[in-house]
Amino acid sequence: MSHPKNTINLGLQIVPKSQTLETYALVDKAIEVIQKSGVKYEVTPFETVMEGPQDELMRIAEKAQKAVLDAGADEVLVYYRLHIRKNADVTMLEKTGKFK
Repeated sequence: MSHPKNTINLGLQIVPKSQTLETYALVDKAIEVIQKSGVKYEVTPFETVMEGPQDELMRIAEKAQKAVLDAGADEVLVYYRLHIRKNADVTMLEKTGKFK
């Protein structure tokens, strides 16, 4: 595991399943949790990428999936992607800054 203070990138995709509720409305509940968390994040068409300490990002991700279930999803598929460096930070800017 990375050093607790290292900044990592965590890509989070939550795919809700519901017989009655609209998927995007449920996904919005997860994004709201991330927006309110205070961490740096970027919403993309496939996932939301967060930047920060791994333990904090994992807590936020768990709250996000709970929010989708609490909003009425019958189940959720949750996909994580992590980029971690042993002794250094990982930032979104280093990967995408040249394209902005």
